[in-house]
Amino acid sequence: MEKKIYLDNAATTKTRPEVVEAMLPYFSDMYGNPSSVYEFAAQNKKAIDEARLIIANALGADNSEVYFTASGTEADNWALIATAEAYEAKGNHIITSKVEHHGILHTCEYLQKRGFEVTYIDVDENGVIKLEQLEKAIRPSTILISIMFANNEIGTIQPIKEIGEIAKKHKVLFHTDAVQAFGQLDINVKDLGIDMLSASAHKLNGPKGIGFLYIRKGIRIRSLIHGGAQERGRRAGTENVPYIVGFGKAVQLAMDTRDERVKKEIELREHLIKRILTEIPYTRLNGHRKNRLPNNTNFSFQFIEGESLLIMLDMKNICASSGSACTSGSLDPSHVLLAIGLPHEIAHGSLRLTLSHENTMDEIDYTVDSIKEVVDKLRKMSPLYEDFVRRR
Repeated sequence: MEKKIYLDNAATTKTRPEVVEAMLPYFSDMYGNPSSVYEFAAQNKKAIDEARLIIANALGADNSEVYFTASGTEADNWALIATAEAYEAKGNHIITSKVEHHGILHTCEYLQKRGFEVTYIDVDENGVIKLEQLEKAIRPSTILISIMFANNEIGTIQPIKEIGEIAKKHKVLFHTDAVQAFGQLDINVKDLGIDMLSASAHKLNGPKGIGFLYIRKGIRIRSLIHGGAQERGRRAGTENVPYIVGFGKAVQLAMDTRDERVKKEIELREHLIKRILTEIPYTRLNGHRKNRLPNNTNFSFQFIEGESLLIMLDMKNICASSGSACTSGSLDPSHVLLAIGLPHEIAHGSLRLTLSHENTMDEIDYTVDSIKEVVDKLRKMSPLYEDFVRRR
């Protein structure tokens, strides 16, 4: 197939044309600084407020509880570091899970170097955190629980409401990284007991370089960036007006189309899973079979290396990603796959395919046919597979 087949939507999504169109005037015609007092600038302040309201409505939040950032990673850093600093007098203990995004895990490592204590909760074979272990880990010094809404690698959705109830019961703040979930799943921060939530525009057909942190009213969280009164004094720096407008437009489109879009993604996902598991032996699906993101699939193929699989699929115009961290220069497989109990040799042969509503059934069938061909070719080159076949 000559057409590029993009199946890496968990990494980033295509910015929708309507979003680009909404952004363009704010680069050239409406370029005023929203902090200025004259009418020309006030128009941009109004545009920011409108985008903030769209996002707040999508969360079931108040618009004053949404703060724009440069990314979901910045929002994660802000939630953890600023909470740790603000509540240090109460305690120095944070709870997270072993399958978090590195935006959380690396920030926790940073806080540990500063004297904070972090407990990393286990997950089961499907990637679901162990609620009993979470509650037992809470101490008098616990100030924050940070558990992602849905996993970026294997798509598993966490029991967020139950986590929120545990946090509230013990009077501990609860933050969730919802970068993969926002725009895909129904999220009401009040109903779910969420105190802070991170998200990013480029995961839902918005521009890269803009995110937000929801902070519930009453939370005493400090600023991460200092130097100005923007974002009600909590996040200094001139607002990125075009990208904020684009974010608002992307969220509005995501909310308006979610039911239809999710229905199609699940249809494509189920067809993909069925064909892969039925037609390619010695393969497993990673993550929860049903309770997963609508567009996420993650497979492990025995006797092959994920990086080789990626390269050969790229030669067939298929964009995907590996469950192995070897693609980023590390020899270690994904921490998520290890956390769900996969041995190194199987975790290394993993492939993540994340779909969008623009994908077609023909593209999925071509992808499966290509994977079958590539896996067969790689296995024939594998001494491990040769030994396995001989011993059968």
